[in-house]
Amino acid sequence: MAEQPADGGEVAKRVFDALEALKQIEDEEARAREISTFLRAYGPKIKELSEIRRAYVLGQRQEEVSVRKVAAKLGISPSTVQDIERGYSGSGRARPRTAKDDIGGDGG
Repeated sequence: MAEQPADGGEVAKRVFDALEALKQIEDEEARAREISTFLRAYGPKIKELSEIRRAYVLGQRQEEVSVRKVAAKLGISPSTVQDIERGYSGSGRARPRTAKDDIGGDGG
């Protein structure tokens, strides 16, 4: 069975199962071709899904729902909610430095 969040819904489970099915295609060429097809469409779809989630987060925050409550509803960390709210979606390594990072830094 594919990995999935413990609190994942039924639709998310079907997506994980479909991804697992890609890995199970026996013919190597067919498997690689199917994976290529998926990866080609993956980026735009992930961006679209991220925008839908961000709209929800912004709506909740506009209604003054706390960051912690939004995080609990979505099963993510409060810092992830804050990142979504700020429009940030990259890895920690690519995160833009803040003024605080520039001033205090690591002491070196």
